[in-house]
Amino acid sequence: MLFNSLQFAVFLPIVFTLYWILHRSMKWQNVLVLAASWFFYGCWDWRFLLLIAFTSLASYVSGMMIGRLPRERGRWVMWGNIVINLLILGVFKYYDFFVQSFADLFLGGDANGMLLRLVLPVGISFYTFQALSYSIDVQRDTIKPTRDIVAFFAYVSFFPQLVAGPIERATNLLPQFENARRFDHALAVDGLRQMLWGFFKKVVVADTCALYVDRIFGDMYAYDGATLAVAAMLFSIQIYGDFSGYSDIAIGTAKLFGIRLQRNFNTPYFSRDIAEFWRRWHISLTTWFRDYVYIPLGGSRVRRRRIVLNTFIIFLLSGLWHGANWTFVAWGAYHALLFLPLILMSRNRRYRDTVACGRRLPSLRELMQMIVTFGLATVGWIIFRADTIGQAIRYLYRIATTFSLSKIESLMQPDYRILVLAFPVLIVVEWMNRGAEHEFALQPNRRIWRWMGYIVLIFVILCFAQTNEMPFIYFQF
Repeated sequence: MLFNSLQFAVFLPIVFTLYWILHRSMKWQNVLVLAASWFFYGCWDWRFLLLIAFTSLASYVSGMMIGRLPRERGRWVMWGNIVINLLILGVFKYYDFFVQSFADLFLGGDANGMLLRLVLPVGISFYTFQALSYSIDVQRDTIKPTRDIVAFFAYVSFFPQLVAGPIERATNLLPQFENARRFDHALAVDGLRQMLWGFFKKVVVADTCALYVDRIFGDMYAYDGATLAVAAMLFSIQIYGDFSGYSDIAIGTAKLFGIRLQRNFNTPYFSRDIAEFWRRWHISLTTWFRDYVYIPLGGSRVRRRRIVLNTFIIFLLSGLWHGANWTFVAWGAYHALLFLPLILMSRNRRYRDTVACGRRLPSLRELMQMIVTFGLATVGWIIFRADTIGQAIRYLYRIATTFSLSKIESLMQPDYRILVLAFPVLIVVEWMNRGAEHEFALQPNRRIWRWMGYIVLIFVILCFAQTNEMPFIYFQF
């Protein structure tokens, strides 16, 4: 079930109404959330429910055992849960990839009889990491093990963020299922506002970009370097609008149920260097790897050689997390190379404030920094978008060798014309809200202007929504 589908438009109001009818009983609210979440997930394939139920049960039981056992024995339970869940993730997501890679290297590409060809369960990387963080935090005494199995299962499978994040921590989300919720009108209104902006980014911006991007990337030799460069920049916008749009819809939907999820994007393309970009892009994943992998490895409080190794480990794992393809590994390595100079010179924490804080416009220096950072990120997105590393290299080569503004493919064709209007709206709104809780938080004081803005956005979304329901990019991860 996609957020941008008629089924979800029917599903959400029904669940919302039943949820608040049950407001006097926290337990029955949790039962409803769990049932709705499993129905939502089962709409893709009911067999996937067996995996998420097993992951939830294994992590729940491991948390209970860790809480009762001495610390050293509890550590073995934690590692047992980690190994079991990573094995499941590895078999479904990476087994065929590594077997085929081995066959390509040593057997001439013949992997017949060795491949499992399993269907990748949607969102498995997200809910696996969410479940693992719980047992790790229980072992660290960051959170006490819960006895409420329904609340825990609801925490792992909460439908707004189940298939594409944010990757929640038990310390934030689980206590919200263990305590009574009361309807908060202001929070619900803010959630609807955030959902509206998320739908605009997904349906109007990202899906329209996809029409141009898919055509150009699908036949790159038919176009000159300038057109390829524009397509690469549009993919940067597409993946941001698609993924951050999903996060906005997920976070906004959760607010309707009195649940607060962590922020997953914070205007990443207004970053002044790559380190700031990674603090603002897919925040829940980057902080997950920081807290559960990078810091336990020693972080940056070790010798320089170890810092280099730790940085590469984090970015390579982050790349591999995204998918079973060497392009994702190469994308991670590319960002590690960009990040290393900053961390070795202790400049990776220079920009922890909001760009142009207290000013309407950025300085010329800040503007150039944002343009350079966007350009570097775009090169990485070419690697990310390509089917093979060779294709990414050829794409970049054609940009460098066939660049000609006179042959650029126009964006003024009917299918793409909305982008000319949508881009300024996207940039202006997000710039004005860059220091707010989310990118559509600040609104005009006068109600008439607010409602005019809402109506225009709804009209545009309905008018320019593609006839086919385009899935979110990160569903494949």
